[in-house]
Amino acid sequence: MRKKINFKKVIVAVLVVYILGIFISQQVTIAKIKEENNQKKQELSTLKKKNNELQDQVNMSKSDNYIEKIAREKLNFIKKGETPVINNSSKETSK
Repeated sequence: MRKKINFKKVIVAVLVVYILGIFISQQVTIAKIKEENNQKKQELSTLKKKNNELQDQVNMSKSDNYIEKIAREKLNFIKKGETPVINNSSKETSK
């Protein structure tokens, strides 16, 4: 005696498996999005820190003390009454 296949049960089982597959797929997608979100937050934090450092440099570069410092270091400027000192130790002496 053969058992009759109950099509309603088969359809319900297929639907349950299908819905379960969709659920698992969505959970994987959500996990990937959360990970990407965390990475973007870290990247944003790093960029904000770098931006703040650059803003500080911009603000500092507008000050007279910074301009004077650069003029002295890069252009070898001196004030009236100062005696210039030449340091040759950093220059290459071998030819």
